[in-house]
Amino acid sequence: MEIVIPYAPRPLQASLHDEMQAKRWGVVVTHRRFGKTVWAINHILRDCLMSKHARPRYAYIGPSYKQVKATAWDYLKEFAGGIPGVKFNETELRCDLPTGGRISLLGTENFESLRGLYLMGCVMDEYASIPESVFPEIIRPALSDYKGWCCFLGTPQGHNAFFDLYEQASADDDWLNAIYKASETGLLDEEELTAAQRMMSESQYLQEFECSFNANVPGSIYGKELEAAQTEGRICNVPYDPAHKVDTFFDLGIGDSTSVWFTQTVGRAIHVIDFYEARNEGLPHYCKMLTDRRYVYGDHHAPHDIEVRELGSGKSRREVAWDLGLNFRVVPKLPLEDGIHAAQMLIPRCYFDREKTKDGLEALRQYHRAYNERTRSFRASPVHDWSSHASDSFRYLAVGMRQPRDHQRVPQRQAVMEYNPFAA
Repeated sequence: MEIVIPYAPRPLQASLHDEMQAKRWGVVVTHRRFGKTVWAINHILRDCLMSKHARPRYAYIGPSYKQVKATAWDYLKEFAGGIPGVKFNETELRCDLPTGGRISLLGTENFESLRGLYLMGCVMDEYASIPESVFPEIIRPALSDYKGWCCFLGTPQGHNAFFDLYEQASADDDWLNAIYKASETGLLDEEELTAAQRMMSESQYLQEFECSFNANVPGSIYGKELEAAQTEGRICNVPYDPAHKVDTFFDLGIGDSTSVWFTQTVGRAIHVIDFYEARNEGLPHYCKMLTDRRYVYGDHHAPHDIEVRELGSGKSRREVAWDLGLNFRVVPKLPLEDGIHAAQMLIPRCYFDREKTKDGLEALRQYHRAYNERTRSFRASPVHDWSSHASDSFRYLAVGMRQPRDHQRVPQRQAVMEYNPFAA
């Protein structure tokens, strides 16, 4: 029996069908009005009709029963309604096909009730709003018997499980990874996009129409630069190269967090290969941490206040570090805004290791200026919170990179001492 579904996919939708057909896992990030729900229902329907299993089971999964009914149920009835012998269960949001296949629309507000399912394939729509444990604990086991497929759809809502999956997919050839921005698809004309920009805040527009994962952080200082790094593939696998020495850049906290970035300079490119942060630890801890990594080190950098002498010992922390075998160069003191500007200019030259610098990158993304409701503007000074330490050390990285090495003089009493980069 020949079955015709009344669906004519747009070129981008047709291409996406073909690409997803070749993959088991997929992450698709789309702007609003792309047509992802129509695409999802038809992708499931076609696969269910063509399945050779006796009782194939497929599902469209969303954040809630109410939402999937409002967004997808009418589409399922429209596209499957012309199939002879099809039956719809309005209460259970279920479509039973004459082939023995079944498509269910499922909400995840009571996700424990989904245990025990088996599935050949599913789409998880608006994945950013679905509880993070649903897929690994319930849906992934449901796909195991028949090695079923799953496609994660949605529009960004900041850095959550959907963002983590997007990053994972971008690094794995076995995953489909696609992002569709309104400025690139041409599905919405310029007049409509301009009107939307006038009625929405910049962050709202960037999130909903330009698929920005960083736009939900108002006043983000490095958001645009890191968005570009993500798009250009500069957040990737960046292995340690023994042919180049590793420089480190510290923000040394006293009774607070200390953050360290690890870089290698390869031509004009800066390979940011590692990041470390700890709290309430003394200098011996960081000396051991450097040794444990077993990199071949070049220079270690710290801010100017490392030379301030402590009242009790009369020594500066720089001298204490030297006694432990760690020789710091001092990063010149610059106004905060100059340092931030230097960091913004440096990021386009940086390649970040996705896994080892993950925590540091998240801090850079969250580093922001607070919004002043009274003046309707962002404050000049960044908010001091958990993201400040990694962001400060990255600022020192940018300032230290642009300073000539002979500018950072070594104290006279240290000049004759030999430095062992692996000393504990």
